[in-house]
Amino acid sequence: MTSQADFSYFDFLKNSLKRILPNSQAMALLIIILLSLVLVVSLSDFLMPVFAAVVIAYLLEGLVQKAVSLKMPRLVAVHMVFIGFIAVFGFLIFILIPMLSEQAFAFVNHLPEIIKRIQREIIRMLELYPQLLSKERVKEITLIIQEKLLSYGQDLVTMSAASLVGIMTAIVYLFLVPMMVFFFLKDKSVIVGWIGQFMPRDRLLTQNVWMEVNSQIGNYIRGKFAEIIILMSACYITFSSMNLNYAVLLSFLVGLSVIIPYVGATLVTIPVLGVAFFQWGVTTDEFMYVLIAYAVIQTLDGVVLVPLLFSEAVNLHPVAIIVAILFFGGLWGFWGVFFAIPLATVVKAVIRAWPKVGDSGLNTAF
Repeated sequence: MTSQADFSYFDFLKNSLKRILPNSQAMALLIIILLSLVLVVSLSDFLMPVFAAVVIAYLLEGLVQKAVSLKMPRLVAVHMVFIGFIAVFGFLIFILIPMLSEQAFAFVNHLPEIIKRIQREIIRMLELYPQLLSKERVKEITLIIQEKLLSYGQDLVTMSAASLVGIMTAIVYLFLVPMMVFFFLKDKSVIVGWIGQFMPRDRLLTQNVWMEVNSQIGNYIRGKFAEIIILMSACYITFSSMNLNYAVLLSFLVGLSVIIPYVGATLVTIPVLGVAFFQWGVTTDEFMYVLIAYAVIQTLDGVVLVPLLFSEAVNLHPVAIIVAILFFGGLWGFWGVFFAIPLATVVKAVIRAWPKVGDSGLNTAF
């Protein structure tokens, strides 16, 4: 016998289908979302330079729009912004990346010495407090850690030495991505118009979703890039002035740590304090100065920089952010983690804009 719950569930599905299927704008939004997902997932391995160029052009479009608002012709604004982009791109390729590689190799080479120093300090502490752990157990644990770290370090060196395929991919990115960025900025209206002719005509709901997403995602991504650059620069100036080893590498890691909310800052604290500990020891004034300076930088980032850059930030629950990072990071790795919050914002905007039960049409939805 069919229960009342079965009837209720069946009625819910029937009413939902009646509400959605006749709604051409909801169906247009659904089709656009599904096609976008299929294209990104199925073609990401082949068209990653195109996707990267689209994202960079989207970020630079904000600067172009600001220049246009100051009565500058769009073509002139595009050329000025693109020249600035090429300057930054050249700095990354020819200056920052070689410095990071050099310090990463040096850090990997010093790993055994760092592990031994940590082991000696732990054993010294155990001599004062022998009830905590045996010396044999400490040696066993540090040996396992050393083997794992050396294995990861060797893998890193092997990967950075790169195969022929990796080198060819880098060359493709080096030339194709900047070129496509320029044309995406210069011919934006032409490209958008060409894509628009393949879109469903009845797409008011899609346009409303895009307006909400664009206002939040654009501000978030640009703010996140600004936060990374400011934090990286502040850490580099601080660490260099204190003569801390691997200042460029550590500053880069601190800058990237803001990509992963709630977790990144905690994880990057370990290498920063670990290097300071190995260089000076835990009881020295230099170690305390680094600890205090790093704590001040992290505090200013959370109290001043984040509220200033993200005054219009996305309003997502911490659980939703963590789930988005895990899900999209599992799909697309580093870039999935970076764009997890913007993509979660898209999902949120679609859910908010989707016709609710009881709506008679889009007039009541908006």
